[in-house]
Amino acid sequence: MVQAVDGKTLAAMLIHASASLDAEKQKINELNVFPVPDGDTGTNMSLTIGTAAAELRQKNPATVGQATALCASAMLRGARGNSGVILSLIFRGFSRAMKDKDTMDGIDLADAINAGVIAAYRAVMKPAEGTLLTVSRLAGDRAGRAAEENTAFEYVLASAIDRAREALADTIHQNPVLKKAGVVDAGGMGFVVVLQAMLDELQGIPAPQSGQEEAKPQEKADFGALAEEELTFTYDTVFIVRRTGGKPLEEYRAWLETIGDSLVIGEGDEEFKVHVHTDDPGLALTKAQEYGTLELAKIENMRTQRDELAAGKQAQSTDDLEAVEAELEAMEQGDTPSAPPEKKYGFVAVAAGAGLAKVFFDLGADGVISGGQTMNPSTEDILKQIRKTPAEIVYVLPNNKNIIMAAQQCVDLVEDKKVIVLQAKTVPQGISAMIAMDPDGEEADNTAAMEAAMAGVTTMEVTYAARDSEFDGTAIHAGDYLLLVDNQLFGTEKNLDAALDKLAQESAQRGGEFISIFYGEGVQAGEAEGAQAKFEAACPEAEITTLEGGQPVYHYLISVE
Repeated sequence: MVQAVDGKTLAAMLIHASASLDAEKQKINELNVFPVPDGDTGTNMSLTIGTAAAELRQKNPATVGQATALCASAMLRGARGNSGVILSLIFRGFSRAMKDKDTMDGIDLADAINAGVIAAYRAVMKPAEGTLLTVSRLAGDRAGRAAEENTAFEYVLASAIDRAREALADTIHQNPVLKKAGVVDAGGMGFVVVLQAMLDELQGIPAPQSGQEEAKPQEKADFGALAEEELTFTYDTVFIVRRTGGKPLEEYRAWLETIGDSLVIGEGDEEFKVHVHTDDPGLALTKAQEYGTLELAKIENMRTQRDELAAGKQAQSTDDLEAVEAELEAMEQGDTPSAPPEKKYGFVAVAAGAGLAKVFFDLGADGVISGGQTMNPSTEDILKQIRKTPAEIVYVLPNNKNIIMAAQQCVDLVEDKKVIVLQAKTVPQGISAMIAMDPDGEEADNTAAMEAAMAGVTTMEVTYAARDSEFDGTAIHAGDYLLLVDNQLFGTEKNLDAALDKLAQESAQRGGEFISIFYGEGVQAGEAEGAQAKFEAACPEAEITTLEGGQPVYHYLISVE
C-alpha cells in the first residue's frame, strides 16, 4: 500500500490519465445525448488534460506542489468546453491545496479533491445534479472519510474511485435527460477515467498508447553542409495545424512534394506539424487550411542563412519542430505586450467557416477565432485574441454554449483591458448582438442592448447524426438529418428537403420577419437558393437573406427574428 507520492510519481499518474482519456474519448463522446458530430465531452476533456501532460513531460517536477501548479496552469490555458473547464478548475483546487508540499498522502489527496470540488462549484452558476460536479463531490466526500480510516494515498484514491463509480451509475437517475437517453453523464465518466488511470499508474498497470503522442521530429539540419551546397528552394518553413476534420493527409503530402523538398509531417490525432523547403510558403499554408486551423508558423530564408554561415555567423534553424513550437507558443502566450487601446470597444468572436468569419469582420470584429461546434477553442486561444485587440473594453462572443465557460476564464487573466463575455450561445445571437452595438454608447447601455438583441433570435440548424442513438423515445440513425432549434432537438428527417420544409414552417409559426440562411461547407449555391425558396413560400412577408457561411458539419445555420 503506497503511503505517499512525490512530484515525479504524481506527474506520471497525470500523464497516464491523459493517455487513458485520449484512448477512451470516443466512448465518452458517445454518451452525449445528441449524436451531433461536434467537439464532444471526451474530446474536450482529453485536449484539456493533454496540455498538462505535455507540460509535465517537459518540466519533470520534483514536488507535488510543483506538479499540481504546472498542471493547473497548463489546464487553465488549455481548457476546452464546459467539461474541460470544470476539470481544469478541479485541478486548480488541487494546486491551491498542495502549494509548497513535497509529497502527498491520503489526507492531502482528500483535501486536494475537495478543494477542487469547491473551486468548480463556485464557477458554475446553476450546478445541476447528475453531472461531473456530482461525481467529483461524492468522490471527495468518500476520500475525506477514507483518510480518517487509513492515511495511505493508495487507499484513499481507491476509495474515492469506488464512490465515483457508484455516483456515476446514479447519474442516469438524477438527470431527466440522461434517464430518457439511458446513459450516464459523459463528464462524470471522464472524471472516473482520470482517477482510475492515476491508480493504474501507481499499481504498475501500463498506460494505453495515446494518440496525442506525436511523431518525433526530424533531427536538426546540418547547416555546415547547407553552406556548401546549392539550394534548390529558398524558404525553410515550419507550421502547426489544428485538425478540424478527419480528412487524411496523403493527398496534401503528395501535393507538398510537388512544390518543395525535405518534407517531414509529424501527425497526431488533434494536430499535425509540417516541415518543408519551398519557394512558396504562403501557398503551402493556404492549402493546409483545407485540413484544419493554422495555429503557428515560422519561415526562414535559407539563402540568407547560408550567407551568414559563410561569414562565420550563427544561423537559426526551423528544422527542430519542438524548439520552434516552444518558441512560437512562448511568443503567443503573452511575452509580447497586449495591443495598446486605440478605441473604446473591441470584439472577439468565435465562428467556424470563412463566410461566417467575414460577416463578423464586416460588422467590426477585431478578431475571429476559428472554432465552434466542430472544435471548441481553448481559454488560451481566446486569451491570445483578446490581447491582440486594441481596445479598452473587449466583448467576447463565444457563439456556443460549450465555449462560454472557457471564455469566462479570460476575464481575470487580462489586466490592461476590461473583458466582457456575452452569453451568446449561437452564431446568429452573436451577429445580432454586434448589429445592436453603438460605438458611441455607454458600456451598460450597449451590454443591455446586445443582450436584448440576442434574446430575440431563434437559431435553427441542420446537421447529421454521427452515430445511432435514441432520444425521448425517438430512434436516431447514423446519417439522419438532425433539426435543432435553439440547441434543442426539433426532429429528424431522412431527406434534406423535408428537413428544410419543417424548419420553414416553424419559422412561419414563430412570425419570423428577418431570416438569414447561412449554407455550409459542401452545399452548392443552387441548393441554397432552393432552401431560400422554401422559406419564401412559408414566410412571404419576411425579409430573407442567403449567404455562404462555409461552416463544417452543419449544412444550414438559420437565424429567425
